[in-house]
Amino acid sequence: MVEISSDVIRGYNDTMILFLLLREPSYGYELSKQIKTLSDGKYIIKETTLYSAFSRMEKNGYIESFESEASDTGKKRTYYRITDAGVRYYHEKCEEWQLTKEVVERFVLGEA
Repeated sequence: MVEISSDVIRGYNDTMILFLLLREPSYGYELSKQIKTLSDGKYIIKETTLYSAFSRMEKNGYIESFESEASDTGKKRTYYRITDAGVRYYHEKCEEWQLTKEVVERFVLGEA
């Protein structure tokens, strides 16, 4: 099975994360599992990539973090939620994707 190169998808990691956070706040490990599941295992986001995205998006005001209550294991988790600015950024990235896809498809050979 061909996997998606991280170079190809790098510009859309934020979009995928924000899409998932539109549904509900979540934490890193759960988001990485959801990305793997929704991509049918074709894309596995690296932990360093995920946490770099969190840091960048939080700095830009697209998401905010908060601590959960202690779980059964006694550990607190850092959760992330999307902000209003993050929702706007997500919609901008979706529009950008449509244009990107339109342009790139002109250079990709179809089935012979």
